[in-house]
Amino acid sequence: MIAIVRITGRVKTKEKVTETLVRLGLGKKYTCILIDEKDKIKNGMLKKVKDYVAYGEIDKQLIIRLVEKRGQSLNKKPIKDAEKIADAILSGKNPEELGIKKYFRLHPPLGGLKSSKKQFPKGVLGNHKQEINKLIERML
Repeated sequence: MIAIVRITGRVKTKEKVTETLVRLGLGKKYTCILIDEKDKIKNGMLKKVKDYVAYGEIDKQLIIRLVEKRGQSLNKKPIKDAEKIADAILSGKNPEELGIKKYFRLHPPLGGLKSSKKQFPKGVLGNHKQEINKLIERML
């Protein structure tokens, strides 16, 4: 499972990139979505927006915390079994089939960002592999 977090805002982004971000479900800054590694269409979209987002592989425990703290149900009721929903997401189900929204709204990270203009080793954009877990943890 890959977590994608939008880092940059709307100013000075190309129209095609903005449209791709909206289609992914990343309409606003500091929004997170989860996609499957095997989904070729969404992986292609990710390659197009890699300079505007941070992404990487996410742990199961962090998915559970995301659903508990930041998950929003479609019918405005509280989410009861976050672990069951996390297992279903990991198995490849669409979050909207499970009754929650496909995106998670996050806070800006505690301690700030390194740089929102450079790729991962020096900045926060691009592929983080396992380091994305630390970033999302700071944003919860």
